[in-house]
Amino acid sequence: MSILFICGGEKDGNTSALGRELLAGHDFDQIDLVDYKVYDYGQHFDDDQFDEVLARFKQADTIVLGSPVYWHDLSGMVRNLLDRFYGPVPEGSMAGKRLFFVFQGAAPTPAMLERAEYTVNRFAGLYGMEYMGMATNAREASELAKEL
Repeated sequence: MSILFICGGEKDGNTSALGRELLAGHDFDQIDLVDYKVYDYGQHFDDDQFDEVLARFKQADTIVLGSPVYWHDLSGMVRNLLDRFYGPVPEGSMAGKRLFFVFQGAAPTPAMLERAEYTVNRFAGLYGMEYMGMATNAREASELAKEL
């Protein structure tokens, strides 16, 4: 089983730490979206790296998507990545993959958590992935890790 952790927060920041907590004891590859140029949906630039990220996404059996809470929702880097799937990635084409979600922030409200989880769950469903759940702290990450 290959695992890919896609981190949409600061390199080696709190989101990365929470993802590593979930993945403790497992081999995994990590993409830090801050190291990639994934432009907005509809933008076309020669140095866009969405295809590179997508290729690695397709190779993995299990995806862990990590986002900090930025302005009450997913980070812009994660949102851009999800948006970019629309069009070039056929619905249902990621069937057989499992998607875990880590979402952390200083004081997210229940509405923020619900909104972000709804988005990620719908993303997983649209592309045929099994949504495995969300962790927002170390305790939840350790519990969710049992599903790996």
